[in-house]
Amino acid sequence: MHDLAQLLPHGVGRRDRVTLATSSSSVSRWLAQGALVLIHPGVLAVAERSDDWGVRAWAAVLWSRGPLSHLSALAVHRLVATPPPGPLHVTVPADRWPRGAAEVVAHRTTLPVRVCRVGGLPVLEPARSLVDAWSWASSPRRNPAARLETPLVRQSVIEAVRDRCVDVADLRAESAYQRQHAGRAALTDLLGLVAGGCQSELEIWGVTHVLRLPGLPPPVQQHRVVLLDGRRVDLDAAWPGARVAVELDGAAFHGSRQQRERDLRRDTALAALGWVVLRFSYRRLTTDPEGCRREIEAVLRRRLALR
Repeated sequence: MHDLAQLLPHGVGRRDRVTLATSSSSVSRWLAQGALVLIHPGVLAVAERSDDWGVRAWAAVLWSRGPLSHLSALAVHRLVATPPPGPLHVTVPADRWPRGAAEVVAHRTTLPVRVCRVGGLPVLEPARSLVDAWSWASSPRRNPAARLETPLVRQSVIEAVRDRCVDVADLRAESAYQRQHAGRAALTDLLGLVAGGCQSELEIWGVTHVLRLPGLPPPVQQHRVVLLDGRRVDLDAAWPGARVAVELDGAAFHGSRQQRERDLRRDTALAALGWVVLRFSYRRLTTDPEGCRREIEAVLRRRLALR
């Protein structure tokens, strides 16, 4: 008597290997009883676990004999918050043609397939996965979910650099290596903004729509200031010569009462060093960028004139 949990510790396995470990009659019986399902050609899964994303990921790898890639790899690398809905993605060498699996997209490539393992699962490296996911999200003719995936991949790129999972140089090198991948110009623009210090979509909006002031020097992004008590704070945008800072308050980080009180204490500590801090909410920035720009410019010109 075989224990399926021990026989298939990941909830999935290749049919030929399961047959060798048991017998063809045992496999047929489990399939007939519904204990196992044929999840892909040649791949068996424990029926009660067959809808789990992790089981489906292992099944895609066993079926294709290739690593997870694109958004699927980003989920394993934890560069997206939750595994995205839709098909699993794998990448295989161009001389292979895996077919016949539902809910799996097999991408063929002539580039070297550099694999790492996360929790045992073979996946493409983070920089390659990000560029591949970006290219796929920029290909609406081939990818019907492209419009939904684009903001998800953008956020993954921004957060991966911010959290130091990858650096901009690696992503630029990977993008250049792939040469003609879809969306390359847009990725180059985003990486330029991220390299300049943008750590969120709101900061990107601020830089491109509010903080570029004609006739005035550009701000320094993520400018570090040491407070009187020794704490270090990074300012979203700053003009150090005038000691003017602009903080862009996204709802996710500045919405609660405790967070607002933290911001006020921080601004008070900066004021003790002679800084003027201008705060703008997400709503104000996106609905009245011209008004925000006028206010920043007025304060900045006044402070520069006084120095």
